[in-house]
Amino acid sequence: MVDRKHLIPDASHPITIERSSSTIVLGRGSLRIGETRDALTLAEASYPPVHYIPRRDVDMSLLERSARTSYCPYKGQANYYSIPALGEAGLNSVWTYETPFDAVGEIAGHLAFYPDRVSIEVTD
Repeated sequence: MVDRKHLIPDASHPITIERSSSTIVLGRGSLRIGETRDALTLAEASYPPVHYIPRRDVDMSLLERSARTSYCPYKGQANYYSIPALGEAGLNSVWTYETPFDAVGEIAGHLAFYPDRVSIEVTD
């Protein structure tokens, strides 16, 4: 087993999570993947903000669990889903932290989507 770093967000690497009051619609072409008014927006250091969508607001029948995983020392292990209906663009296009570290525990039960593979429309 490999020991992995577990880092706590701080002033040098801040992470904030805020509830979004916007409506967020996920899709691509005519495929509608989900819609929510309960997203969380995670802002991490200098990275672009990421919308985390509650699973209950995503059509999970369109997603297929992938074997891919990755690790973030601030958030923990990410698991991935593919969207087969999108073909190659859908491969590993969704990620989730099922058991995130305490500092970002709010994102458990939420999914994030790569914006270059899935349209993420945000409206007020």
